[in-house]
Amino acid sequence: MSAGGVERTRTFGERSLSVPDRALYALFARHADAERHAIDRRQYRGTDLRTSFDVYLARVYGLSWVAFLALLGPTFGLAVAVPAETLAAIAAFLEAGVPVIDRVGVPAMPRAYAALLVAVTVACAGKYCVVRLGGLYLRWVTAARKADIERTLPGAVRYLHALSSGSDGQRSMLRKVADSGAYGETAVSVRKALNTAALTGSVGEGLRRVARDTPSRDLLAPFLLKFREHANQGSDALRNYLRLESRMLGHRQARARQRAEGFLELLAELFIVLLVMPSLFVIVLTVMSVLAPGLSEPVRTPLGTVTVRTAIVYGSAAFILLVGACASVLIGDLRPADQTVVYRRPSEPLRMLATATRNPASAAVALVGPALLAAGGLFAAGYEPVNVALLAYAAYALPVGVVAVRRARLDDAKDREIKDFVHAVSGHVSLGRPFPEAVELVARDVDLGALDPDVADLAFNLNLTTREPGRDGTDLRSAALDRFVERVGTPLAEQTIGLVTGALDAGSDAEAVFETLQTEIGRLYHEKRALRSGMLVYVAVGWTTALLVIGIAVAINSYVLDGFAQLSALSGTSGFALDPDAVRPARDRFRFYVVTQSTMLASGWFAGSASRGRYEALLHSGALVGICYVVFAGARMI
Repeated sequence: MSAGGVERTRTFGERSLSVPDRALYALFARHADAERHAIDRRQYRGTDLRTSFDVYLARVYGLSWVAFLALLGPTFGLAVAVPAETLAAIAAFLEAGVPVIDRVGVPAMPRAYAALLVAVTVACAGKYCVVRLGGLYLRWVTAARKADIERTLPGAVRYLHALSSGSDGQRSMLRKVADSGAYGETAVSVRKALNTAALTGSVGEGLRRVARDTPSRDLLAPFLLKFREHANQGSDALRNYLRLESRMLGHRQARARQRAEGFLELLAELFIVLLVMPSLFVIVLTVMSVLAPGLSEPVRTPLGTVTVRTAIVYGSAAFILLVGACASVLIGDLRPADQTVVYRRPSEPLRMLATATRNPASAAVALVGPALLAAGGLFAAGYEPVNVALLAYAAYALPVGVVAVRRARLDDAKDREIKDFVHAVSGHVSLGRPFPEAVELVARDVDLGALDPDVADLAFNLNLTTREPGRDGTDLRSAALDRFVERVGTPLAEQTIGLVTGALDAGSDAEAVFETLQTEIGRLYHEKRALRSGMLVYVAVGWTTALLVIGIAVAINSYVLDGFAQLSALSGTSGFALDPDAVRPARDRFRFYVVTQSTMLASGWFAGSASRGRYEALLHSGALVGICYVVFAGARMI
């Protein structure tokens, strides 16, 4: 490699750069040394981005100039096209309301100059926002890594404690944590420490550098430094430290979950208010439209000319959907990640179709086609477009949600049995039997319900690998346990059985490992049950809110609209200053129906996300949409 190539590799921290990156680096890399980006540089150290900070910032500045050019032309054209009376109204507003300008006035200038000034101002603001968003992105990534480290560090410490009873050194122990996929960003940080240790020749130096740069300054950083200190004092000191640290982190994690539960209660209360208020507002708006003819004035929108009242009604429906989507996302973020099941869809189309009845990720793709066919059939049958979309959504969401619930119940049954499986195996191991023999005895003698096929497969694979003559079955035993975890497919299995794999490979005492495992699996199962019981309250909140809104809408449509329609009709005979076209029962019932269905979707998303996640959110929202349609159609209100 040439000297220039070596220098470029050292500068950029990567083997080569693309031609656009080189151009951007040459143009904007000087900004990386500016004082205004000092905080961004510190935040960058806490990320795991593969590019250097100079290259990242050069890309951000390049994107900011793209935004500048993209905003300049359209804004100029839009400003030129603004009617003269609108410009006069804006100038009068500024002259009346802005300090100083209300004394000196708005200077007169040609329309082209004013449009250019506005366009340059908007484009510069857009360029500045892109640069600021580049810094905010680093903060978001850092905050996400910190949250993931605080979530996964307690489990990693318990894993290290189980490994500490074996013969592995600190490098081997850290390598097992780094290679595990169950410990997220903690594993990434440990991997970076080991990579640094490979370059410097010192594990302590690698731990020190990661502790310096990690975003988890109050949790991971002190742990890494104390881990290095106690590892240098000997295996007994390290084992005692890991035992105490695992207990402390467990208590800290429990307190964090209590705070999350308190925030979730506040979120539920806010959700109820934000969902019920728009529906009540639409009701009040309908009543007031009789006395306020201005609500029937037409306004221009990008979608055409509509009345003020129509815009407010459909804007309320959109607001309700936004509230439901945000609430469901927040619930997903508050739910502990180790209690969230991630279903993976097979890449092969035939396997995806074969697993559609037991894998919600496969069902979510396989049922798109039937849902589209249902939409076409509904449209051909003469249903209105709104009902076509709603009923097609229900036809898609309900079967996907049913598959998700069936799979969740199967997973719950497996988690319930895996606890008994671990206790049974632990009893045999404590009697001195080898681990494969203990699993074989449990598979033969103990009824584990839904877990029986998986345990039988594990017993077969363990005996097949460990009884093969002339070979060390350690790696094959790990493969058998990994296959068992994959077959079970629950977070509880991944967090617990993975601990057995690494600990037994490290030569740890089997009885001590299973004693630790029984405590761990009991704690995790209790947390799962407690979370499930707590979340059922918010499922009830979502359904109660939805049914309440249906009741209010039906009552208004049945007893109020006709009365106000008759009242508005009096304006032509009794001289009242009323709008005779303010209330049309058919039109207003349909608007109430749209707002109510928006509430059904939002409430269903909230309830399903609180129950088990996004796939069950489809089930709850689809069921509520169907109930709402049946009620309104059965009452002849649509």
